[in-house]
Amino acid sequence: MTTSAAPALPPLKGSQLVWASIALSLATFMNVLDTTIANVSIPSIAGDVGVSPSQGTWVITSFAVANAISVPLTGWLTQRFGSVRLFTTSVLLFVLASLLCGMSTSLPMLIFFRIVQGAVAGPMIPLSQALLLASYPKEKSGLALAMWAMTTMVAPVMGPILGGWLSDNISWPWIFYINVPTGLFAAWLAWSLLHKRESPTRKLPIDSVGLGLLMVWVGSLQIMLDKGKELDWFNSSEIVILAVVAFVAFAFFVVWELTDEHPVVDLRLFARPNFAIGAAALSLGYGLFFANVVLMPLWLQQYAGYTATWAGLVSAPVGVLALLLSPMVGKNVHRMDVRWVATFSFSVFALVCYMRSRFSTDTDMWHIALPQLVQGAAMATFFVPLTALTLSGLPPTRFAAASGLANFVRIMFGAFGASVSTTMWERRAAHHHNRLIESISDYSAPAQHAFKQLGDIGMTQQQAAGLIERQINTQAFTMAADDFFWLSACLFGVIIVLLWLSRPSQSAAAPADAGGAH
Repeated sequence: MTTSAAPALPPLKGSQLVWASIALSLATFMNVLDTTIANVSIPSIAGDVGVSPSQGTWVITSFAVANAISVPLTGWLTQRFGSVRLFTTSVLLFVLASLLCGMSTSLPMLIFFRIVQGAVAGPMIPLSQALLLASYPKEKSGLALAMWAMTTMVAPVMGPILGGWLSDNISWPWIFYINVPTGLFAAWLAWSLLHKRESPTRKLPIDSVGLGLLMVWVGSLQIMLDKGKELDWFNSSEIVILAVVAFVAFAFFVVWELTDEHPVVDLRLFARPNFAIGAAALSLGYGLFFANVVLMPLWLQQYAGYTATWAGLVSAPVGVLALLLSPMVGKNVHRMDVRWVATFSFSVFALVCYMRSRFSTDTDMWHIALPQLVQGAAMATFFVPLTALTLSGLPPTRFAAASGLANFVRIMFGAFGASVSTTMWERRAAHHHNRLIESISDYSAPAQHAFKQLGDIGMTQQQAAGLIERQINTQAFTMAADDFFWLSACLFGVIIVLLWLSRPSQSAAAPADAGGAH
């Protein structure tokens, strides 16, 4: 049964538009923040519930798997329940799940509620984007995308900083409790302002086979990515089995979704060149960005001598240009070819990664903070043009599904980026360590001189060897980080080439059908 379609509603104005933007942005920030806020809190959580830190990583994996599975369901759920009702319900359930996560007293209990939290969080990001676009006038849709993009890019950077501070200064449950007042306020505000702008609904059969295959291949892939480094990747039979299951389930999933009358994920969207190229550029770019977000704090805290607080401070400049430039980009992007705007973004990302590839153990705080400051310009020009390109030319009825699918692919590439970056970092560090250790021998004059100097200040041979080993390790991991940053710079350049294969419509920067959630 289909409800009668509501007449086209005028965009919000004045204070209503401001408050709606705040409500939707808060919900997005809260959601994205939870993808990274637990990362630095794992040792605290593991110690409190009596498990090892490696077991504690399931707190991250469980959320990521459930979230990745539920995001592409946004299109079907929106048509079934309505965009405003679904968004508000998702936020309220997210708040409840967050509260229960904080109250958990065992690892299985916490993992269960993290699965619930990730599952109900799925529709929030695509719908926040859709509702923002539907609330703004067509000519200001670029500004709406800029508002949405600021929260999506800044939140992953803030997550580890806030999570570390809360764990160190209060207790780990507060990484979840902070969602309660934020989520309640966002849900109340969104419903108050938008409930009269509900989208039409219709009952559609659920593609249970497609959903089951989606759960199997995404779950297998996410667990493989999370446990791969710990189990030495394909040297482990467990990883091989997970990879085979993920590949086979994915193959069946693609065939089923392309032939089913009511697919749970509309893969036919990839037949549209602008969607395919836009989603690919968005996902590859976000994967590289997220990989750097994961690697930078690890290097700063483990090998550059920074505390969690100082690592946060040196990362903070990233928000300066992002906040200053995003509104300007949003207001003017409709006047430009979105490919040029995205090219600027990827060029700046490449420059930032090249600057980082020059880091050494002696790099001072200013030279570490400078690339973070410059990166703000790339962040301000990243999401807006690529989202506009992805949605270019789509009819209103496919907007929620397209947004959900694009965000699903982006999330999966974020998981790839995090896993590949840490694995490559450790392997390159082992390579550099072996090369550096070759110079330590009984026949090496510099090595013998170092041992003599350390012996002169009272160190035993064993103590001196331990100190030199730590210094070599620090150098090796710094050189490995430089390798990854340099590779990232090159890959950002490759994405620029991909970007120019698209042919966006004239209205790509301000999709006329952006209100497609309605």
